Amino acid sequence: MRRSTRARRSSGNARSKRLLAVVGTLAVFGGIVAVTQISSAQDRRPSRTAPVSCTAPSPGATAPGGQGSTTRTWQNGRWVRNHWGDGQMSVAECQQSRGGGAGTPAVACPDVRSRLPQVPDRARNEVDRNLALLDTQIAEANRRLAAEGDRNGQDFIENAVLRPLADKRTATLNRIATAIGRVAQRPQGLDQLAQCALSDNAQNGGNNNGGSNNGGQNGGNNNGGNNGNGLDVLAKDCSDSRLQPHDGFQAGNRCVSTAFGEVGAAANNPSLLITRFPDQVRRNQPFTLRVTTRNLVRDRFLAAGQGGYYLESALLNDQGLVRGHFHTACRMLNSLRQPPNPQDVPAFFVATEDGRGSGQPDDVLIQVPGLPESGVAQCAVWAGDGSHRIPMMERANQTPAIDVVRIRVN
Repeated sequence: MRRSTRARRSSGNARSKRLLAVVGTLAVFGGIVAVTQISSAQDRRPSRTAPVSCTAPSPGATAPGGQGSTTRTWQNGRWVRNHWGDGQMSVAECQQSRGGGAGTPAVACPDVRSRLPQVPDRARNEVDRNLALLDTQIAEANRRLAAEGDRNGQDFIENAVLRPLADKRTATLNRIATAIGRVAQRPQGLDQLAQCALSDNAQNGGNNNGGSNNGGQNGGNNNGGNNGNGLDVLAKDCSDSRLQPHDGFQAGNRCVSTAFGEVGAAANNPSLLITRFPDQVRRNQPFTLRVTTRNLVRDRFLAAGQGGYYLESALLNDQGLVRGHFHTACRMLNSLRQPPNPQDVPAFFVATEDGRGSGQPDDVLIQVPGLPESGVAQCAVWAGDGSHRIPMMERANQTPAIDVVRIRVN
């Protein structure tokens, strides 16, 4: 009888200890989530003083010949500035611009929590477990990076730290999507958040998986469903959007609250044309495109890679002309009967700003360093305002400032 009583007491004590351990773990995890949310909110808030992670630019977005993110050429009596990859610096260039990359490098990963839809209660526990696992994976990668990264070089960091981390994150993100998909619509595009890069901001360890839900904080009146001009307007701002606010960086599934801005008169709307291009070139053979613009003042460029995307309203100069720049891109077409995949990175891309442009036609030469694949290349140019939107036009039946040519690559 005494043994049975002691056994029950021992079992009760064990259960109490387990309960205390669980409560302690939840308290610690809650603290971690709170700290992570604050850190991520700071990371996403654009600031001239707060450091932003140095992330690797997209393939095809860097300047040829190892040049910096912005290059200059002398054309017709002025400097022409080309912003490669919309101003996305290489990791080395970014770190150098901050004083040589002071501080211990750490892993910086895309924010996952804030990009999730509303998580159903029945999936909450499994989603939270996997979000915590993403934190653990980053912490493990940072420990290995701190212990071995400096002495083993960039190849080691890529092959032994970043690539395995991406594989683990892919599996974990898939489990999150599956957990939500069992009881609601499965979220799409989470696998795009698997890739991580290095950041010299060691203050938060590169841990960007937290983040509070900022949806609905854009302000503005609720215009959804209101009649405007006798039309049934679904929305005029982001106040009723279920998406996260856009923060100036290149991320989809966001709602942009930036005002459209100023639109010019029809006669002042931008126009451009590719006025010289080769019919065919050899692989990796440099060639030149001559682009002629009109009514586009090329003096405004907010680097999209640094948080200037869709950030600024459109502006006109004193003559009513759009202030902005223009883009040039060449991509290889896999088919002449099927539209290309919109998410594919072009083989060549540059944004051009030179402080010139007026109501008269004006030429700019774009030097393409060569295309690496054989086939048909689609080379396009299009105008952009200061934050990379195609400039607005007075009338709906005007053609946007865009031109496209096809070039055979042998």
